[in-house]
Amino acid sequence: MIQTKQLVSHYDERGFFREIIRATDDIFKDGFGQWSHSMMATGTVKAWHIHRLQTDLFYVPIGMVKVVLCDLSNNFIETHHPETFTEFILGDQHPAQVIRIPPGVAHGIKVLQGPSHLFYITSRVYDPDDEGRIPYDALGYDWFKQDIK
Repeated sequence: MIQTKQLVSHYDERGFFREIIRATDDIFKDGFGQWSHSMMATGTVKAWHIHRLQTDLFYVPIGMVKVVLCDLSNNFIETHHPETFTEFILGDQHPAQVIRIPPGVAHGIKVLQGPSHLFYITSRVYDPDDEGRIPYDALGYDWFKQDIK
């Protein structure tokens, strides 16, 4: 199941404090394998990735990205044209949140405003045998349509 966690920021004259994930969060039930950071330029599209075993948790503190999800849990890496995609905008000037992407859900990112920084936690250490790739144009999603920011 795709989940989100709305984040709370505590502001004062010095700036803010924001807790992202704690071990007791339901969204973090798959545990910790690896923490990674990706910096991407405006217009970058990274799609599609999919895992059989790994859960991903995405957070964007700087810049703005569109995260697109497509549940292929019944058709792992099978090219077809799903009828629905789930889109989230993460980053600057949008409510701070974390997205949980479970196994079997294809996911991609388009950078709307960069440089953009994606911090992500995975439930497992990198395993090339679990790192599925699908060509960006294989699922029928238009990555180049005009995006509202």
